[in-house]
Amino acid sequence: MTLAEVIAAGGVAVIGTDTVYGVCADALDEAAVERLLALKGRPDGKPAAVAFESVSAALAALPELGDRVRAALGDLLPGPLTLLVPNPARRFPLAGGELLGIRVVDGLDAGGRALLLSSANLAGGAEARRLEDVEPAILAGADLALDAGELPGTPSTIVDLGAFEEDGSWRIVREGAVTAGELHLALLGS
Repeated sequence: MTLAEVIAAGGVAVIGTDTVYGVCADALDEAAVERLLALKGRPDGKPAAVAFESVSAALAALPELGDRVRAALGDLLPGPLTLLVPNPARRFPLAGGELLGIRVVDGLDAGGRALLLSSANLAGGAEARRLEDVEPAILAGADLALDAGELPGTPSTIVDLGAFEEDGSWRIVREGAVTAGELHLALLGS
């Protein structure tokens, strides 16, 4: 089965991203998301990222984003970043609240569906660079595991753009694959 078929059937998959291995499910399928969270041992209510196949798909799913934030998504993604953006319409309620984590992963083919995406490790555990590094219980519980070879192993940088539309401010929530200097340069024009 393909990733798109597994996701359409309500499944959970382990995939390689541009950073580490992740586990994903349809972001709007409550039963699939509950399975994913149970596999990870992740507490309910803890925010997760929503991954899209393209920047245009992310922008289409979040039409209320302001021009400045939309430009930042276009300037920064795809890439090893999770961008926390305002979510006043509370879209993708299984993933977050006032802020929504957005990822765009090159080569992702989920049949046009937005995916709830989290690292393929137990909550608080080490990131998986290789498929064989993924927690065995997660692999056993997934409906599909795609081997993408050895990945960089540095998680995505998480950037809070919650106030970016109003005043251009941003902050790094978690340091990762993209440095503060690289972000500063990229966001100068946004």
